[in-house]
Amino acid sequence: MTNAPMTNDPMTNDNNITHALSFDIEDWFHIVEIKAAEDPDRWGSFPSIVERETEKILGILDEFEVRATFFILGWIAERYPKLVGRIADGGHEIGTHSFWHRKVYELTPDVFHEDLHDSIDVLQQHAGVEVRGFRAPSFSITPGTEWAFDIIRQVGLQYDASLFPAKRAHGGYPCDLGPHILSDPEADPLPELPMSVLRWGPGRFCFSGGGYFRLLPMRIIRHGIRQMQQAERPAVVYLHPRDFAADCPSAAMPLYRRFKCYVGQKTTEPKLRRLLQDYRFATCHEVLQQYGLVPIEELPAEIDTSEQLPKRGKAPT
Repeated sequence: MTNAPMTNDPMTNDNNITHALSFDIEDWFHIVEIKAAEDPDRWGSFPSIVERETEKILGILDEFEVRATFFILGWIAERYPKLVGRIADGGHEIGTHSFWHRKVYELTPDVFHEDLHDSIDVLQQHAGVEVRGFRAPSFSITPGTEWAFDIIRQVGLQYDASLFPAKRAHGGYPCDLGPHILSDPEADPLPELPMSVLRWGPGRFCFSGGGYFRLLPMRIIRHGIRQMQQAERPAVVYLHPRDFAADCPSAAMPLYRRFKCYVGQKTTEPKLRRLLQDYRFATCHEVLQQYGLVPIEELPAEIDTSEQLPKRGKAPT
């Protein structure tokens, strides 16, 4: 089955906009601010769903002949190197989601630099291709952490996909709503692909990723995509392996967090399938290419993987 839009549906991709499809590859216990799962030393003892659910995602994308960006935790890459290889072998883009899944605004610049560098090293080691983009855990680049953009440039990444242009619990950064350049007179420009938000009256809210995607009915998701298309901006879809797992394990957490983290998991796959049937999708890098914001490259550069990296046993404090 191909990714051509349906011609009999007036709400589909009728203006040739290509949207960005992305997956943040982490396990269920990487949910932030859940005390029962916050100690990295315990992560290896928890049951894992990441490999099973990522394989499910890869199967769906293969069925629809769609390439996506996989922002992968370095911790996941170190423990599931063959999974990283399978993602890269499928022609998908490999991005970094950090190593330890810590919120950027809680880190120092030096710690963030080390974390990002380590994640890129392990991802390139197992994917064999260059890592070009970054998405912060929980979209946690916020006003006051602009130093993170300098570090993203310093480690050699081509773009960022961390900004969330609306209020949210762990992020929120006022910025342009479409692909744009983060400019600083004292630094090189950095292309940015922000999260998509839906304007509803005076407010903005996300519609195309994570718990929002699981909770909202399809008509609202379509309305959001249609609004993006009318503004000639791409929608950015982001999902996690746990979004697909109706049998996802859980840890002790407040009731409102349990609802947010687990509502609608049975709806994720059918909603994604409908989007892939009705709209055109590509990787984040390919979407930025279409806007002239990153170099035009058919494939990421290959990386020498002969050097073996040491394992990182404990999260630095």
